[in-house]
Amino acid sequence: MTHPCLSCGACCATFRVAFHWAEAQPDNPDGPPAELVVPLRRHELAMRGTESAPTRCVALAGTVGVDGHCSIYALRPSPCRALVPAWEDGQPSPQCDKARVAHGLEPLTPDTWRTIAAPG
Repeated sequence: MTHPCLSCGACCATFRVAFHWAEAQPDNPDGPPAELVVPLRRHELAMRGTESAPTRCVALAGTVGVDGHCSIYALRPSPCRALVPAWEDGQPSPQCDKARVAHGLEPLTPDTWRTIAAPG
């Protein structure tokens, strides 16, 4: 089994992604491209598509629960980096669970990661 985030994308279609303006390009070459963000508040930007409901980040590629994944993974902002998949590090993730359930997906479990780590 591959990493569950490569076929999920539920977080990208559930949560607003807000962050300080300095995280985005051109100020930060390792941040999201300027054309993918919108002004949110005085010092904040949001990923386009997450600033209001219904939420679907412009960087989400594919279909949630099938092949949904971040198309700018290496350039994603800090809120995306902070949201960890449930049980990947041995800890629950209420945000991950909430996003998955909102899209009709089962929450991840510790067994999810044993399946990935298993040889063969």
